[in-house]
Amino acid sequence: MRKPLFFVLAAALALAVAYVTVTVHADDQPMPAAGQVAPGFTLPSQDGSQISLDSFKGKWVVLYFYPKDMTPGCTIEAHNFQRDLSQFEAKHAVIVGVSLDTPDSHQQFCTKEGLTFRLLADPEHKVVDAYGSLGSFGPMKIANRNTFLIDPQGKIVKVWTKVSPQGHSAEVLAAIPAS
Repeated sequence: MRKPLFFVLAAALALAVAYVTVTVHADDQPMPAAGQVAPGFTLPSQDGSQISLDSFKGKWVVLYFYPKDMTPGCTIEAHNFQRDLSQFEAKHAVIVGVSLDTPDSHQQFCTKEGLTFRLLADPEHKVVDAYGSLGSFGPMKIANRNTFLIDPQGKIVKVWTKVSPQGHSAEVLAAIPAS
């Protein structure tokens, strides 16, 4: 009597492990590394225009992923990038934020917080997936707080994961060589 029960429990455990493994890896796309060509993309910005990575060739690109418009950490991070924007521009760098929010949400966020750099909407998480930055907050899908520094030729130079919003802008700025 114990053997059949053991086999049933073992089979159930094996199915549960397979299910959990598939579920965990479904969102766990490989993250591009320093030295690789940055995955291309085209996404709508807060003004509805389509922005592609190719449009920034010849400039440094700070591509940062963040969880949600108008949340405390995301607001701090955006304010710091906005505060340092002229210093980034002096180094021929553009700042581009990406989240799963809509262009309308980005427009409201930019208006409310005085943001003038591009925020791109990726509600289908195609670009977030391509950069291995899809995460979850409970049942909700979000972009993990990761940043990619892309050189003027389109290669990833540096990757920051699990970013702390407070001093991150200064950290990225310091990684861009003076022109």
